[in-house]
Amino acid sequence: MNCDMDGDMENQMENQMENQVEMEEKTRLINQVLELQHTLEDLSARVDAVKEENLKLKSENQVLGQYIENLMSASSVFQTTDTKSKRK
Repeated sequence: MNCDMDGDMENQMENQMENQVEMEEKTRLINQVLELQHTLEDLSARVDAVKEENLKLKSENQVLGQYIENLMSASSVFQTTDTKSKRK
């Protein structure tokens, strides 16, 4: 009878140890998932910021491009020449 009780105690202790290891593994995995979620949130925020900056720069480039076009059209250096009228 003592052997049965000892065997039962050993089985209970083994089960408790296995449960503890399993809980520690679950906790580790949950923490890893939470860390990855935070990383994803940070990356998403960064992507949004880069998209916004990209739109701003595109707009500025359009303004600069229009400004350069206006300067070129106002300058005689960049005017097109008509070769037929100069020959006459």
